[in-house]
Amino acid sequence: MVLATRAFECANDTPGDAGYDDRLAAFEARVARGDKVEPGDWMPHDYRQQLIRLIHVHANSEICGALPEGCWIPHAPSFKRKLALCAKVQDEVGHAQLLYRAAETLGKSREEMLEELINGKAKYSNVFHYHAKTWADVCVIAWLIDAAAIVNQTMMADGSYGPYSRALKRICYEEAFHLTHGYDMCISLATGSKIQRDLLQDALNRWWEPIMMFHGPSDKESKHTEMLMRWRIKLMTNDEQRQTFLKKYLPKIFNLGLTLSDPNLRFDDVTKEWHYTEPDWKRFVEVVRGNGPASALRVATRRLAHEEGAWVRRALAAAETKRDIPLPAGAN
Repeated sequence: MVLATRAFECANDTPGDAGYDDRLAAFEARVARGDKVEPGDWMPHDYRQQLIRLIHVHANSEICGALPEGCWIPHAPSFKRKLALCAKVQDEVGHAQLLYRAAETLGKSREEMLEELINGKAKYSNVFHYHAKTWADVCVIAWLIDAAAIVNQTMMADGSYGPYSRALKRICYEEAFHLTHGYDMCISLATGSKIQRDLLQDALNRWWEPIMMFHGPSDKESKHTEMLMRWRIKLMTNDEQRQTFLKKYLPKIFNLGLTLSDPNLRFDDVTKEWHYTEPDWKRFVEVVRGNGPASALRVATRRLAHEEGAWVRRALAAAETKRDIPLPAGAN
């Protein structure tokens, strides 16, 4: 069933509406106390729309994030790695379903969100617009991209919207296993042959700038940070998340004997923060708008899966209404 967004929206939820200011003050007092906002509660229109935007992008990212790793399942170097990668990919797709459901509580239907994804209208994380060229890419994705995601998701799990918060707490448990799996793979390569070490270093070189972009534009570039922080949708700015990631994972990267080519990368003993070369945020915007190296492939793959799965959706709908279940095209 497709649900209309307006059916979920609250009365007097927009600036200028009667009683809006009083309702907003009460809402913000609740949020400041740490109360969770639930689907039936009054909330500002902008709060609802910001959450739909964020959760939709997050759900799309879980689906698209399974694609570069999924391509490597047939080529995993051992049966153990193949099993682990199968489980990880399955987890990521399951996370997307949890997140689409959380977004549905705000009034946007799963069907509409998936339609926007396969038509190239919806965004997903910048890192999944790139190709996984080697097995070492899979290792870097599983370790460092999942590590960056955990920094974001553990923070968002304490945010103000109840359904998103609860979904994230479950997701973070599984992401912690994914990160450990990725770290183990990177250790294996870093302590292996010269060819393995070179593959890992090459992958890190190619992925480092996309990873540095993962948490979004710098605070001075971000359009949404002030509102998201005010309503406790986010509890850390983009730059604060980036610093948390760098402080925790740069020592681990260096301990594996890996290097980073950023000439400005250094730790400031006074501020206790890492300095780095600012990423090319114009390039970031181009990538998330669908102009990355693998953007067209990601959308085409999702569109094909959606089309080939149409008969399953029709069968489920038929079974629910006690009608004959249709077979897929070409089936006897």
